[in-house]
Amino acid sequence: MSTGRGTLMSDELTLLEKAALLSGASVWESRAVPRLGIRSMTLADGPHGIRKQVGSSDHLGINASTPATCFPTAATVANSWDVDLAHQVGAALGAEAVDLGVDVVLGPGLNIKRSPLCGRNFEYFSEDPYLSGTLAAGYVSGIQSQGVSACPKHFAVNSQELRRMASDSVIDERTLREIYLTAFEIVVRDAQPKALMSAYNKVNGTYAHENAHLLQDVLRTEWGFDGVVVSDWGGSNDAVAAVRAGGTLEMPSPGLDSARQLVAAVEQGRLTEAELDARVAEMISLVARIDPSRDATVDTDAHHALARRAAEASQVLLKNDHGTLPLAAGTRVAVIGDFAQTPRYQGAGSSVVNPTRLTTTLDALAASSLEVVRHAQGFVRTGGADPSLLAEALTAAAAADVALVYLGLDETSESEGNDRTHLRLADNQVALLAALRGVATRVVVVLSAGSVVEMPWLGDTDALVHGYLGGQAGAEATVNVLTGAVNPSGRLAETYPVRLEDTASHAYYPGRHETAEYREGIYVGYRHTVTAAVPTLFPFGFGLGYTTFAYADLVVDAHGATFTVTNTGAVAGAEVTQMYVGRHAPSGVHRAARELKGFRKVHLEPGETATLTIPFDRYTFRHFAVAHDAWQVEAGEFSVQVGPNVEDLPLAAVLEVAGEEVADRPAGLASYDAAAVTAVPDAEFSALLGRELVARAPRGPLDVNAPLRALHGARSPLARLAAWVLARLIGRSMRRGKPDLNLLFLYNMPLRAMAKMTNGTVTTEMVDSMVTVVNGRFFRGVGGLVAGYVRGRRSTRRLSAELARPVPVPAPSAAR
Repeated sequence: MSTGRGTLMSDELTLLEKAALLSGASVWESRAVPRLGIRSMTLADGPHGIRKQVGSSDHLGINASTPATCFPTAATVANSWDVDLAHQVGAALGAEAVDLGVDVVLGPGLNIKRSPLCGRNFEYFSEDPYLSGTLAAGYVSGIQSQGVSACPKHFAVNSQELRRMASDSVIDERTLREIYLTAFEIVVRDAQPKALMSAYNKVNGTYAHENAHLLQDVLRTEWGFDGVVVSDWGGSNDAVAAVRAGGTLEMPSPGLDSARQLVAAVEQGRLTEAELDARVAEMISLVARIDPSRDATVDTDAHHALARRAAEASQVLLKNDHGTLPLAAGTRVAVIGDFAQTPRYQGAGSSVVNPTRLTTTLDALAASSLEVVRHAQGFVRTGGADPSLLAEALTAAAAADVALVYLGLDETSESEGNDRTHLRLADNQVALLAALRGVATRVVVVLSAGSVVEMPWLGDTDALVHGYLGGQAGAEATVNVLTGAVNPSGRLAETYPVRLEDTASHAYYPGRHETAEYREGIYVGYRHTVTAAVPTLFPFGFGLGYTTFAYADLVVDAHGATFTVTNTGAVAGAEVTQMYVGRHAPSGVHRAARELKGFRKVHLEPGETATLTIPFDRYTFRHFAVAHDAWQVEAGEFSVQVGPNVEDLPLAAVLEVAGEEVADRPAGLASYDAAAVTAVPDAEFSALLGRELVARAPRGPLDVNAPLRALHGARSPLARLAAWVLARLIGRSMRRGKPDLNLLFLYNMPLRAMAKMTNGTVTTEMVDSMVTVVNGRFFRGVGGLVAGYVRGRRSTRRLSAELARPVPVPAPSAAR
């Protein structure tokens, strides 16, 4: 970190100014110290488009956001397996941030897709840490190439939306390191982000924003991170503990309540000024690393074209019987499905972008070589049978050569703040498809969803294109794939199980109480299916195209794998070559049968051959040795396999790797040795953790960390009524097909967050009094609320006046 100027200016700040710098001035702005030239910075959501809210106090999108290019979501771009494309999208995001006056782009999101049920999976890249980290590094380097800061998130082990602000992720150290931290490690080491966002949840009993093991031991000491750790919005628990542990900036706006607590902690000796200064230096350094005079010219047409190219590269062709696709010019098509007219092109929640333009399927088809004979809505988007819509769709299909059927998940199925409960499409969509099979000559399904769906209906379609959530130009991209203007080259970045019950975490997900237990360990996604021989619908890395490729001539040495790929088809196309590594000889630790350790995407003309090398790196052979608290490479033979997906690896070689000798497998881990992890007993999970499981405490009085949803069990009837009303309002928004993020956020929000998000109107003292009320002591609690409010207002006025008071400038000192 460039600490010279940061240390000098820290000496010039008063204790209160230092404390105030470490929390937001408003929902989207950091604090300034004008007398020292420390300006306020603007932060904005930006995983796949800049969401700069019109209102400075608007966290959840009550007001409209400024128009910006809506790129495909991370789950979509992940299917491209294209790091250069990720960098281009990141650079465009950075340029638009500059144009909108944004200093810190809050993204990308790179949490691991532990379960396909996570409601926010559309914002994340993959179930695999290597793919996630490599693509996210492309985004971060692109964003920061424009002179602004990226802020990858959410660090760490943030895998569910249920109780997300009041959940404890219980996980063993090896799984934490290998699966849930490796993606962040790749980003920090390769792209050097200037900021990083901590997660809402606890990790092994300690909130992420005040977890010294994560923020100091791993992030700063081991990886060398030198930037600012920003709390997720409302995710700070204890301001003093956060500063001590390595949490830098508390967002969004606790007023001066947190500053007061920090000053008191220093004065009372509970926090050293050196600890405070370390965080202040990080803030000052971030301000210095972002040039306020930077400029960028945004070409909205060029960015729309980039959004289309990104979507084209990310479309996944999952089925294509008898060469149904591409469709020849002049093919008469019936366009069926509500998603054709009203596209699902992004997820719901804080990442929602107000696009600069939006192309629908009907618009894109009108400009194509296909002849649209009819369009039928086909089904009600939010579910329920409608015989008239079904009849209209059947009539349309009978009049065409091909039925193009646009199916998908609606907005209530995938949303920040709410996890999915199943992987099915709506019954009315499945019924429509079954009926169309009886009247249509050919059926092509186009799927819109940000995550996995079960497909018992797959036999009712001749071809299936998965567009994921393709952004504002996604409809154009899909039509280009359907017509063959684009040869699809997307490959799945997540495993598609036959059924939800086949996923390793099914029995444990989501954690519905205080803890979320990661009992499946390292066996996430394909690591489970390939090791436990679980059949899949579509394997990790799978995707079809309009040409074919042949692999040959594998040579493996100490530096990497070299091989050839030939386009054996009649049209140009791109192949995603994937390298997997697994233990060939018996191992001293339990392992997945194979793990992704490298990939290359290559574009080839018909008949063209390319020789490719995928190098080994620090991540290739290592495992985390808990007993030594260090990464180790186990000596012995490893299998290196190359091919188009995790279940189709035509090239293989065995490599003898030098390293440490690992002792026999630890006792008591039979389930993990066999990858039979869907029903791990308490004793084995405890052995994996290396500590006894903490029994769930019997229900007692609620505390400040209880989410509002817990008020259903409060002693106060008023609190129970409030929870009931909130649940009813959420249910109503879901039935309308428009999930209310504000309500979902509140429902999962702990009581303490009121002191973190109200700009000082509610203080921590007042939250304590609210807890007294909900626990049934109404008059005592209300009295405390009133007294706390009065004291809080007085304190705010006093501290505000002190911050505004001129500070004498000290005389120059030779010691400096």
